[in-house]
Amino acid sequence: MRDLLLQCSGAVAILIALIHGVLGESKVFARASIEPPRLRTLIRLVWQAGTVAWIGGGVLLLVAPRLESSLARHWIVATLAIVFGFAALANAFATRGRHFGWVGMGAVVALAVAGY
Repeated sequence: MRDLLLQCSGAVAILIALIHGVLGESKVFARASIEPPRLRTLIRLVWQAGTVAWIGGGVLLLVAPRLESSLARHWIVATLAIVFGFAALANAFATRGRHFGWVGMGAVVALAVAGY
């Protein structure tokens, strides 16, 4: 059961990351006017770096049960619980709780900790 919870955490993390990337491109940057164009490109790439990092974290959560190392499992869960926990708190604070992202990231943390 612990392994399944951890793998669900990874799947939710990947889903949240993909939603983050798509919404960023379709909602945020479609409306934003950022000058000069090089700065716009930089900000978009930094936004998508977060998307890629969250996907990587989701993959680690998915494969953690197969690593056969309790130490690796410990550090993967601890690190990603902090990363997604901070992101959830920042999202809830910045949007005053009106954006669903903090709920999804909180679910990643809850599932990961439950699967620890």
